[in-house]
Amino acid sequence: MAHPALLHSHSVLPSTSPARGRRHCASQPAPLFPGSRRRRRNRPALRPMASSTAQAPPGLKEGIAGLYDESSGVWESIWGDHMHHGFYDSGEAASMADHRRAQIRMIEEALAFAAVPDDPAKRPKTIVDVGCGIGGSSRYLAKKYGAQCNGITLSPVQAERGNAIAEDQGLSDKVSLQVADALEQPFPDGQFDLVWSMESGEHMPDKRKFVSELARVAAPGATIIIVTWCHRNLEPSESSLKPDELNLLRRICDAYYLPDWCSPSDYVNIAKSLSLEDIKTADWSENVAPFWPAVIRSALTWKGITSLLKSGWKTIRGALVMPLMIEGYKKGLIKFTIITCRKPGAA
Repeated sequence: MAHPALLHSHSVLPSTSPARGRRHCASQPAPLFPGSRRRRRNRPALRPMASSTAQAPPGLKEGIAGLYDESSGVWESIWGDHMHHGFYDSGEAASMADHRRAQIRMIEEALAFAAVPDDPAKRPKTIVDVGCGIGGSSRYLAKKYGAQCNGITLSPVQAERGNAIAEDQGLSDKVSLQVADALEQPFPDGQFDLVWSMESGEHMPDKRKFVSELARVAAPGATIIIVTWCHRNLEPSESSLKPDELNLLRRICDAYYLPDWCSPSDYVNIAKSLSLEDIKTADWSENVAPFWPAVIRSALTWKGITSLLKSGWKTIRGALVMPLMIEGYKKGLIKFTIITCRKPGAA
């Protein structure tokens, strides 16, 4: 998760602040122990997302890569190869025993929400995993659909580890991970039947560029799935989040190498502006609520504590910020959001 401090692993860089808008529902960790960065003095206040292209803060890409280089091994040793939230029934308690089941369910719930077909004649044959971590989703999707899957991450450590796992599992002919920027993907236009981004959008400084790149590499008629952290939609009478909300998000950003956040409505507006079709969103915050307490419990085990101490101060500082994620969810400020859409088919 993003997801969790170690969860995110993604290439990035995107747009600033959120925009005004009503809730859009069809009815969204950073990583487990996120890394930290030095608090910048006089950091500009988070504000509603601007329409112009945002510049990435200096050192953002390097910070993200360093965070995941350092922390991914800790996450894998405790929680396995899926570096994202689990999906739980509302009110369900999360336990270490069933965390993988919940993480797999997150993938399946996202595929079902987007109505990705299982029919062998219609299922995706080429997939890109944007912000792939160590390739948990890449390998799962490749096996599920028999598809070719390309993953990208900013972390050389993650790419190397993910490719090694793919080779060990006999999937090196199906799964390939590489170091690349999600805002400048190294793929030709229209290459992929399914474009997948599981908890990497938070790291993007320019959300419009991010979604535009997802759409560019999507084949005509392809499905795009974005699962990401957002802040709540603004009310019609609001021009910004409240000061205490901005302060809470800023503290989370400083630990997890996140640029300014945006709202679900911002994503919908971007998708509409790019002429994407069948746009749907849902708020899954209640379904991931048990996840962060479970991550904190895992960090407090002997294995978790020793792993944190070995990983270094950045990872430790990120772990200390995890309670702020819980606070954000409880206040209704943080929204774990899924956005799906489709690229128009060929004329």
